[in-house]
Amino acid sequence: MRQTTLGRSGLQVSRIAFGTWQLGGDWGATEEDQATAAIRRAADRGVTLFDTAQAYGFGASERFLAKALSSYPREEMVIATKGGLRPTAAGGVARDASPEWIRQGVDQSLEALGTDYIDLLQVHWPDPATPLEETAGALGELVAQGKIRHVGVSNFDTDQMGDFAMALPVETLQPPYHLLRRSIEADILPYADAHDIGVLVYGPLAHGLLSGDLHEDTRFAPGDWRGTSPVFKGESFRRNLDVVDQLSKVASEAGVSLSQMAIAWTLSNPAVDVAIVGTRNPAHLDDALSAGSLNLGEDVLDRIDQIVHDAVPIDGPSPEAMPED
Repeated sequence: MRQTTLGRSGLQVSRIAFGTWQLGGDWGATEEDQATAAIRRAADRGVTLFDTAQAYGFGASERFLAKALSSYPREEMVIATKGGLRPTAAGGVARDASPEWIRQGVDQSLEALGTDYIDLLQVHWPDPATPLEETAGALGELVAQGKIRHVGVSNFDTDQMGDFAMALPVETLQPPYHLLRRSIEADILPYADAHDIGVLVYGPLAHGLLSGDLHEDTRFAPGDWRGTSPVFKGESFRRNLDVVDQLSKVASEAGVSLSQMAIAWTLSNPAVDVAIVGTRNPAHLDDALSAGSLNLGEDVLDRIDQIVHDAVPIDGPSPEAMPED
């Protein structure tokens, strides 16, 4: 597994990270033994960066990850989690990056993860109700206390990162990025590159759309957020499935799977350090992990660009249930 330095944080991590969003309940029920086997297979194959979040089941995903990795040396694993989302009485989530909730969230994450420090704490979403300098100040205090070692942000734009950095350096950024979602190429990736911000992208397979396994009649399991998402229904979905079919042919001619090509494509951008992949099935893991060492030729990259020109771009909060503010 290729390793890289995650920007100014200095963290040495695998280019493929294992993501655990799918273990928190938003993707339907999880078969525990199978998912545990997937996490351990990733660790055995050289993955050293594991990404989770307080809001992935509000402790469920973090506890699951801690249990699966309990037999591995803690110092060999880089554990990244996220804070700044609060559960609501109605069963949803609200953005809350207030100092009080950030501090409480970090303590809850430490307990769920069964550790006395978090390698990387990321602000999950910008909270317009809390000045960024207040959030940054609280995180700086937590660094000084040794509870967290590095600080990053997720789903922030350039202005938000700039404002945050006035109080505390932004060490990493976690944005969505895949073949059908490329808006960060215009400003966000250049900004991160110019400021030595480590970039770990999520959703490189477009939440399954670029796996090649979905079709027009796909039905998602109960509780899977994709079942109610407009990204996975209607004319836009049908058009993007046509694009996926064309991409599959390019991948086949290149001698790789579609998922390998899609993940490797994100890593071909020099501003991207890490691609986060998640699965509950260990049988699907090896294919994704091999993408970390795959180099796509210029001819393949050119053909991909030509094909995705006809895709329906995907944008906005993901899943769509995430509040806009």
